[in-house]
Amino acid sequence: MISRFLAFLALAYVLGYVAFSVLLPEPGDDRTTDGLVVLTGGPKRIERGLDLLAQHKAQRMLVSGVDATVASRDLAAQYPASASLFACCIDLGREAVDTRSNADEVARWVKRRRFKSVRLVTTDWHMPRAGFEIERQVGNTAQVYEDAIESHPRFQTLFLEYNKYLLRRAAVLLGI
Repeated sequence: MISRFLAFLALAYVLGYVAFSVLLPEPGDDRTTDGLVVLTGGPKRIERGLDLLAQHKAQRMLVSGVDATVASRDLAAQYPASASLFACCIDLGREAVDTRSNADEVARWVKRRRFKSVRLVTTDWHMPRAGFEIERQVGNTAQVYEDAIESHPRFQTLFLEYNKYLLRRAAVLLGI
């Protein structure tokens, strides 16, 4: 009986990993939202946010997880075509150091701005956990729409992220 239960758990774990790997989130649609959130840490994330902001798909953008030594002018210099956006419409969040603190930072920003909708931009393999954390913190304050950056993650990246996702879901279920 116990061996069957353990076999069932192992099978569920493996099938969950396969689903996690094969069904990665996709880029978002063309909708307009009040705010736009970009989580640092992966390629093309900031570029996607800047493109959406330039297309007037949001009023403001938060870049969450920016190092304390990075100034707006540094990012504006790195993305010269979007320099005017850094002057008017982009907030740099410097408090986040991981996905959970990103969620806290995003929730405070959304509430302070009184936004009712926000688009979350992060890499496809990171989106399930990031979306879960941010939706938990934002709650009913705002609708969160996911906009994943397509990537081609290695097995190790997906395996690690899948386990982080499962552990975080279990921790929340246990009230930790």
